[in-house]
This record gives sequence, C-alpha cells and structure tokens, in this order.
Amino acid sequence: MKRIFFITVGLLLVSCNHSRKLTETEIANYLTLGDSIATQTQKVLLMNVSAKMKEGGAVHAVDFCSEKAVFLTDSLSNKHHIQRVSNKNRNPNNAISSELDKKAWDEISTLMGDSSKEKHLILQEGNEVYYYKAIPLGMPTCLACHGNPQAEITPEALQIISQKYPNDKATNYKMGELRGLWKIKINE
Repeated sequence: MKRIFFITVGLLLVSCNHSRKLTETEIANYLTLGDSIATQTQKVLLMNVSAKMKEGGAVHAVDFCSEKAVFLTDSLSNKHHIQRVSNKNRNPNNAISSELDKKAWDEISTLMGDSSKEKHLILQEGNEVYYYKAIPLGMPTCLACHGNPQAEITPEALQIISQKYPNDKATNYKMGELRGLWKIKINE
C-alpha cells in the first residue's frame, strides 16, 4: 500500500512540474498573436501619449502615464495579461522581477544588435506561455521624458517625474535604445 502511495505522489509531482515543449507551429502562432496584441496596445498607448504631448507637453504626458497608462493597458487585456517590464523602470510595478523576465531581457538585448532579426520571443515557465517584444525608444518626443535630464527633459517635466516616481530610473536613453519589453501571458 505504501508503495502505491509513493508512486502516485511521484507521478503527481512529475505531472505538475512537467511542461510540454511547444511545437514550431505553436511558437509561430504565439508569436503572431503576441505581436498583434503588443502592436495594438502600443498603438493605443502612443496615440494617447502623443495627444497629451500636443495638449500640454511632457508634463501632461507624465500625468497621463502615471494615472491612466496602467488602466489603459489593463482595459486592452481582455483574455491575455499585458504588462511592460524594464531594467530601468519608472513605475516600480514595471521592474524586471522574475528570472523569466531577466532571461527575456538578456535575449532581446542581444537581438537588438542584429538588425536582421525580429525583436520578440516566446518563453515558457511550466505550462505558462509568455510573449516578449522589445520596446525601443522610437520617437524623438520620447526624449522629453526619457532622455538626458540636463539637456532633453525640461525642469517642469523633471519635477513632476520626481513627484510621481521618486525612484525613477527611466532617463538617459538614446534613440533606438531598448527601453522596455512588452510581456504578454498567452492564455489559451
């Protein structure tokens, strides 16, 4: 009887910790799905940030990002959990916090040096599937909040950034540099 118990417990432990390896077709499908979600989310976010920049410059953009960006992202994640992560985060909730995030950051950082490769990937953790995509600093207007504090960010913008994000690390970026990653938990 004891032997059957230990075999059953052993099988349960193996089955709970075993993740099925994704096929090449599944990976390709997840990359397509993740890219579609990330592209749409980034489009909506940038449209809103651009409108705030036109409305009142970097100060209004920082206000929007601190108060509405997370809710906007959450509203777009009907089925799949969407977030942004970075090694130089502004919002503490966007810090790289897991080994999987660190692995994705390292792999995509390497991909950033090769213009012929896509800057996204699929990673698994147990039975969970995650899509990661690079968020490079892509527009000169981004430097108004993420550039050099002495040359590109106005004192007014710096003041509101320090008020809303006292532990801000998201400055001194240059155009094209890796700013963060989209992280999307793919739910089937």
